[in-house]
Order: sequence, then structure tokens, then C-alpha cells
Amino acid sequence: MKETLTDPFGIEEILGNPLVIKYGIGLGILLFLFFIYFIIRFIVRKKRWTTNGILSHFILGGVLAFAVFVLSQYLQMALIDFHIKVITAKMVVIVQMILIGLILIQSLFFMVNSLERSQIEKGADKTSAKIITRVLKIAIFLVVLLLFGEHFGLSLSGLMTFGGIGGIAIGFASKDVLSNFFSGVMLFFERPFNIGDWINSPDRKIEGVVKEIGWRSTKIMTFDNRPLYIPNALFSSISVENPGRMTNRRINTEIGLRYEDADKMDAVVNDIRTMLQQNPKIDLTQTLLVYFNDFGESSLNIMIYCFTKTVKWAEWLEAQQEVYLKIIEIVHKNGADFADTTQLLYLDNNEGALKVEVKQPEMPAAPLPEADAVASKVDSTPAATPKS
Repeated sequence: MKETLTDPFGIEEILGNPLVIKYGIGLGILLFLFFIYFIIRFIVRKKRWTTNGILSHFILGGVLAFAVFVLSQYLQMALIDFHIKVITAKMVVIVQMILIGLILIQSLFFMVNSLERSQIEKGADKTSAKIITRVLKIAIFLVVLLLFGEHFGLSLSGLMTFGGIGGIAIGFASKDVLSNFFSGVMLFFERPFNIGDWINSPDRKIEGVVKEIGWRSTKIMTFDNRPLYIPNALFSSISVENPGRMTNRRINTEIGLRYEDADKMDAVVNDIRTMLQQNPKIDLTQTLLVYFNDFGESSLNIMIYCFTKTVKWAEWLEAQQEVYLKIIEIVHKNGADFADTTQLLYLDNNEGALKVEVKQPEMPAAPLPEADAVASKVDSTPAATPKS
């Protein structure tokens, strides 16, 4: 009689084991969930900031949370089936709740970040959008903490009591951190500057464009493209100038004519004033002054003071150059000329007075401040010059 080999490896016996069937089903569910997870993740990457992307991200979080739940249930069953004593069911539940809570927070944070980005793209103020985003994130975190805290026996009153006692201890231990935090809150509400503003502090060597206003510090990009991180608390003790909010730029200069052109001063002053009044780039609603105002050592000085309509650095330089060239043209048209730095000496001798002209050596031009030298890279946020 021929013997037949049936199931030499005991596969039928293994497959017939209820534990193998139970955990095999669980493994299949997890593999299926992870397959769905990677498909949805691919969709999210393709449509990250669209409405479909946000919905897909929530579905992704739901799939991941369900996978954590299934894994937690099977771990609890494994503790009983295999008599595992090292880990308790309560520990598994705690880890499960923490992971699900983190997944929920991450999904809600993604939605808030997406809304912030969409509002900024529609033209909303960046600073206001970031304020709302951070407040919403804090609210989400607190709600999730209270929601899941109930499962661990944490009551609202208990959390408030712990927060009060812990707040006192933390306050003593992190005074500077809290000072920066509350100063950051005041910056958000008072808003002496916004993201994108050019600011300058006369008290400190701080000048640049505001890139980010954080809870602890503010990031400023200097005109040589170096990031500068300023603790928020510092802004409560220094003065801050915000040229980015100026309504006009100023032209403030002085020219000197020769003493022999004294009879032409009135005509030159009137022509310069008329030229400025007819210049479309000059704001006539602001102060406009052109006056003979000083007897210099070697010149008759005329003060010129006005404001341009533009606040942009390059456009202001162009308008100022146009004004200066017109002034040169007016002076020469009236038969006058600009004074040199000279002195006249009259020597008296027996034969009569002798006139001697002494020209003083010209001083080399002072180099531009570093901020002015690089400010041309930033059209709307230049460095200030002494006469602007």
C-alpha cells in the first residue's frame, strides 16, 4: 500500500490555529490601511494647499488614527493571549490616546496653515494672519488636551490648579522667556512694525527688513543680507523708527553762490522755487522752502527743502537728481556760479591794496555708510541718508 505525504510542515495545523487566524486578519487590516495611507499621501503631496489637499490630509490622518486604534486593540489581545506581564493594557491605551491626539493636532495645524497661506495669497496682512494662526493653534492644543485629558482622569479644575502652581514655578525659572513672550504679544497688538517693514533703532545698531515676528524673538534681515535675531523684550526698552511707513521722502540740501553774484540771488531763489512748484514729482501739499538763509565764509547759501511724492529709494534718487540738475541749470542761466572753498586776502602796502585769492584744499568725499551702499538692492526698503 502506497504511503502519501500530507502536510509535512504542519501548515494546515498552523492555519487552523485560531490565534493565527485572528492575528492574520489584524495584519491584513494594517497592511490595507498602510496601502491606503501611501496612496492618499501621494495625493496630498500633489495638491498640498488646495481644498482637496486639505480634505485628503484629514482622511490621511483618519486612516493613520484608525491604524493606531487597530494596532492598540491587537496589542491588548496579545497581552492576554500570550500572558505578557511587562506591558499592561492601560499603558497601551495611554500610548494610543497620545498618538491619536498628536495625529488630530497635526491635521488641524495643517488646516490652519493652509488657511493662513490662502489668506496671504489673497492679499491679507501677513502679521494679522500669523497672529490668528498662532491663537488658533493654542486653542486647538488646549481643546485636544482637555478632550483627551478626561480619559486619563484629568479634570478641568485640576488642570487649572496645576497650571496656577506650575505657572508660579515656571515664572521664576524662565523670567526672560516670559518677558520675550509677552513683549511679542504686545508687538502683535500694538504693531509698531509689520512683516516686510524697514525699521531702524537710533539706540542700537539695528536696521533692516522685518522677516518674522516670533513668540520669543523677531528676525530682521540687514541690508548686507545677514539675519539678525532680536529678543522681543528689547523692543520695550528702545525706540524704533519705521521709515517703511513714511508718506514722503525729503530733499534737504544747501547750495552756495559766489559773493560777486549777490545781485542775482533773488532771481535764482525765485526760479528754483518755481521749478519745484512745477515739478510733478514734488508733493506740494508738504512743506516747500527755498530761501537765501546764510552768509558763509566763502559763499551765499540758499536752503532748499521739499518732499517727493514717492517713498521708494530708486525713484527718490531719480527725483532728487532731476532737481539738482535743474538747480545747476538755473544758476548758470542767471549768470551766477557756485562758490569754491576760497578766501580773499587784501594786502595793503604803500602802492595800494593787493587782492590775493587763497584756495583751500578740497576735502575727500566721505564714504557712503554701509547701509546706503547696499540699500540699492532693496528698492522699497533703503537705508536712510543724512539729508533724506
